[in-house]
Amino acid sequence: MTAVERREVALVDLLDRLLAGGVVLTGDITLRIADVDLVRIDLNALISSVNQQVPSPFEERV
Repeated sequence: MTAVERREVALVDLLDRLLAGGVVLTGDITLRIADVDLVRIDLNALISSVNQQVPSPFEERV
């Protein structure tokens, strides 16, 4: 094994890297009984960190 293969990444470091670049989650869930769709859920989510360059969309701007 090389040094890169043995390198361990802490969960906090992984989360920091993902939030720095942003993460997009998409998915579909369908609850079906006897070929009849009962519930359908579509998920589209963007998760990103907020800083001075990218302000929060929920704060009021002055």
